[in-house]
Amino acid sequence: MFIVVRPEAEQELLDAQAWYESKALGLGFEFARAADAAVASAFRNPFGHLRIEEEFRRVLFRKFPYSLIYLPNLDELLVVSFFHQHREPGAWLKRVSS
Repeated sequence: MFIVVRPEAEQELLDAQAWYESKALGLGFEFARAADAAVASAFRNPFGHLRIEEEFRRVLFRKFPYSLIYLPNLDELLVVSFFHQHREPGAWLKRVSS
């Protein structure tokens, strides 16, 4: 299975990591570790996480108010968004419907 990260999702991750690092030295690194753990969990069990919309699934980050939104297929795990849970709900869905 391959992991494919949409460019918008990658930018969300980088922006959030930079924001956390600006708040406290090392916090950006901890955020990146939480993101890696979420991706690893989705990779290990792609069809085992909560289905939130059609076939899209979600993994919650530990210690941070973020979710990994992804679409599992038989040979690919498509990362759609690293989504802040307190921002506009469903905004990530606009990205995949366009």
